[in-house]
Amino acid sequence: MRIQFFIKPIIALMIATQLAACGVIAVGGVAAGASILADRRTPGVQAIDNGIEMEANAALSKKFGDNAHINVTAFNQKVLLTGEVKDADIKGEAGAYVKAMKNARTVFNELVIGPNSSYTARANDSYLESKIKTQMIFTDKLPSNSMSIVAEGTSVYLMGILTQNEADLAKKISSNTNGVKDVYVYFDIISDQEKIRLEKEGKADQSQPNTPPKLQ
Repeated sequence: MRIQFFIKPIIALMIATQLAACGVIAVGGVAAGASILADRRTPGVQAIDNGIEMEANAALSKKFGDNAHINVTAFNQKVLLTGEVKDADIKGEAGAYVKAMKNARTVFNELVIGPNSSYTARANDSYLESKIKTQMIFTDKLPSNSMSIVAEGTSVYLMGILTQNEADLAKKISSNTNGVKDVYVYFDIISDQEKIRLEKEGKADQSQPNTPPKLQ
């Protein structure tokens, strides 16, 4: 039974990863093309986000060691910190470090003070992320590859560049997923006109508001 428990989330995660990597997915005989799966960030911003994640993850891991388990997620130069830290001082130091990074325009510090999560809990988080990602991939007109999904226990955090209608749909899918209690969103909301421009040019306007509403 324990073997099946660990295999299930791993298989689901692999499926979601492979689906996300596909250029075209057939859903009910209809192809969901690259426009649905495209990332609305420019290649340059994607590279910046990857750089933020790599630098911050390495630096925070080296600085705090076993006193913290910190996940760094960057999307459109907005940075989300999730995981566990030993005390409030470490939480504050981690947030301050990332805020001082050159390319981080906004930091959301959602670190929890408490013991580091177990490997089983982290596997469950990955499984929950994969379930939500898979549902979004197979949802018509939802640009799943222009979002990041982070699960921590029963909480889910969403980042991305979406229209209001897309954002509402993404929140609904997440909140209706079994195992999810709270959904927090950190979207850059764009107009339908901006969506059309991005689909044509592949660019993202970085001047969007930063205040994250919470889905009750």
